[in-house]
Amino acid sequence: MIPLTVPETVIDASGVAPRIEVMLPAGVRPRQLAVRTLLAGMCLAQADHRPAHLTRVHQVLTSLPEADQRRLGVITDWKHGPHQLTYRQTERTFGLATAALGKDQPGGLPSRALQAACDDLLEASVPEQFKDTSTSLAVDWTDLESFSRPPPARGGPCADPEASWGHRKNNLLRRIDELFYGYYLSAAIMMREENSPPVPELARRATASSCRHDPVRAFTPVLTAMPAAGIGLGDILADSGYAHRDAGAWAIPVRTAGGQLVQDLHPSDRGPKGTHHGAIITNGNLYCPATPRTLTGLGPLARDASPGDIAAHDANTAELARYKLGRISRDDDDGYHRVQCPAAMGKIRCPLRPAPMTLDRDRPEILQPPEHPQACCAQQTITVPPDVLAKTAQKHDYPSAAWRRSYSRRTGAERGFATAKDPATNDISRGWCRLMGLTPLMLFTTTLLIVRNQRILDAWNARQEDNARRAAAGLPPKTRRRRRTTLASLTTAPP
Repeated sequence: MIPLTVPETVIDASGVAPRIEVMLPAGVRPRQLAVRTLLAGMCLAQADHRPAHLTRVHQVLTSLPEADQRRLGVITDWKHGPHQLTYRQTERTFGLATAALGKDQPGGLPSRALQAACDDLLEASVPEQFKDTSTSLAVDWTDLESFSRPPPARGGPCADPEASWGHRKNNLLRRIDELFYGYYLSAAIMMREENSPPVPELARRATASSCRHDPVRAFTPVLTAMPAAGIGLGDILADSGYAHRDAGAWAIPVRTAGGQLVQDLHPSDRGPKGTHHGAIITNGNLYCPATPRTLTGLGPLARDASPGDIAAHDANTAELARYKLGRISRDDDDGYHRVQCPAAMGKIRCPLRPAPMTLDRDRPEILQPPEHPQACCAQQTITVPPDVLAKTAQKHDYPSAAWRRSYSRRTGAERGFATAKDPATNDISRGWCRLMGLTPLMLFTTTLLIVRNQRILDAWNARQEDNARRAAAGLPPKTRRRRRTTLASLTTAPP
């Protein structure tokens, strides 16, 4: 269990509690439970491995030392003596807060006030020394099941009308989706920069949305609002579920906000997809019309690729890069930029360009140039409008070795959800929260991620102290133990 001072510091730094207090109606008698105390109790309940039940919040507040209870208002002096907080009072303050943060007509998406409160709470859980260490974020979504039973098959109401049917991946050998009734939880986990030391993988943004809404479209405004809050966007690491959305829903807003996409392309978006002024459009770039088809059809490496396969794949992607039209200008205000022929840049030899033919023969040579050259071959440069590569363009050439090394950081999103779903800490499966509606579930999920960030920070600090002790003793840093037992290790082990 984390100390009480930790959630209090986070809540005070966020400034959320006073904002919510102003939104609550004034009653005839002052409320005993303040919003600040309620949020602190929710965090303590999650830190104590308790489910997200209001009874657990009441229990954790009433079990604090008497001095803390009096300071937080859990125990106050009434007319007939000291009075300890009751469950009905806890339920009353929580109900007023969720009603103030919710929408008059719930539609499965958080209100602006609710999203802003959760953003500020999560950002306040990131210590100052780590706020500017990295701008890279790994994003993903997962299932967040509602405690409500789904509506009857013949139609009719249910306890949680905001929830909806969604699908999730299972861990069975059968790679099929299974249905669940609830919400999608989207999160952005802070990752290290390229070629930089590791950083604690802290959750910086999160949102929940009904499964009837696209989780990508629900999370994009949360990410693109970060620069306005003074948080710059760097590398945005996403899988093909994000990349396959239309450009207006994901790629264009993220780039406009300053993010650089590092994402896996959907199989439907890989390979040649038409031409622009004769140049081949493939994998987010423009290539020479004479590029070999074996290179334009390259895909990502298989998981079980051997060292030989990796070396051959990297050689092919390096060869493909020679045929790429090089960018020679930045995007203007309308998103247009100019690119130049690879032969004019000296990357390949082409009979249509006399000057490159005098270069060394270690460069690829175009033996059969187009009989009727188009603009990409006849002109020195061509203009690329924003809609040509809007969906698939990204920071590194896909699927090069540089892209593979950068994209490997995306697994931080999976680790983020794994720590939030760990049964040893907080198992957010069905029944974890028995409150209905998006607003209560999102508030409890935010407090869980705050506690999860604190666990990550504690483990990070302990590991840094251990490395410092080992360095002072002249020992190398401690490496992680390999836990997986393979068939090869079993066959080589002595009897």
